[in-house]
Amino acid sequence: MSAVWIENDPIPLSADRKIERENHKLEKRLCRLVGQAIGDYGMIAEGDKVMVCLSGGKDSYAMLDVLLKLQKRAPVNFELVAVNLDQKQPGFPEHVLPEYLKALGVPFHIEEQDTYSIVKDKIPEGKTLCSLCSRLRRGILYRVADELGATKIALGHHRDDMLQTLFLNMFFGGKLKGMPPKLVSDDGKHVVIRPLAYVSEKDLVRWAEVQAFPLIPCTLCGSQENLQRKQVGAMLKEWDKKFPGRLDNMLHALQNVVPSHLADGTLHDFKGLTADGVPSPDGDKAFDHEEFPVAPQLPGLQVIKL
Repeated sequence: MSAVWIENDPIPLSADRKIERENHKLEKRLCRLVGQAIGDYGMIAEGDKVMVCLSGGKDSYAMLDVLLKLQKRAPVNFELVAVNLDQKQPGFPEHVLPEYLKALGVPFHIEEQDTYSIVKDKIPEGKTLCSLCSRLRRGILYRVADELGATKIALGHHRDDMLQTLFLNMFFGGKLKGMPPKLVSDDGKHVVIRPLAYVSEKDLVRWAEVQAFPLIPCTLCGSQENLQRKQVGAMLKEWDKKFPGRLDNMLHALQNVVPSHLADGTLHDFKGLTADGVPSPDGDKAFDHEEFPVAPQLPGLQVIKL
């Protein structure tokens, strides 16, 4: 039983104190991971104006919340402006975000554009809506960023989103391609950042409960159960449940790429490869079996001898 010690007498923590302590640990972890990602990839610099794209979902709420916390103690000065694209979906509670942001005291802008009608008109019933919706939304947000003078556009994609994209590209796109923490937009005019790149979805779920964010469900694409992304997401959640630590290892793999041990001739000169007689620590031990340690944090992992 967890306890604090006073003169060698254990005093058990109350249930409320335990919850409070766990919530504080979660808050510290979120701030640490977001701060680490910002530092690792140079996401925010002195004088930046960061446009925080707020959808009404748990991820973007948490992103804004953590960025506000970091803004108070960051080594650089930067501005935040929250932006929501009201796509005129039926039943969208348009009062929720303005009321929340006003109470928070955050500068914000609500952009009203009826992309819902366009998507429903152009996409046949039963087909996934994400592609067209995404293109329309992207163009609008780029324009709004220009109008607001934003130097960075922050999106709420997290670690699990990045890994889902990796597998979707492998399974269905034939590419070893993920979702980068930082990139230049396709129009070449904007820098897009993903401050939640190191954060797990389950931590965001918990933080949304702790903070009681006024969540707004997506009735456009979020309700489509046949999306491949949802199926891949369910696969990753199952892995995370059975093998704690596996998703973190996969994220680390994205940061430790060895082009010479893949098969892309544009990244490594396989055709021009010759033996020069110089030993290399990166050289392939062609006749040795690759051995992977069975890490304590991955219970159930078995080494299968072929």
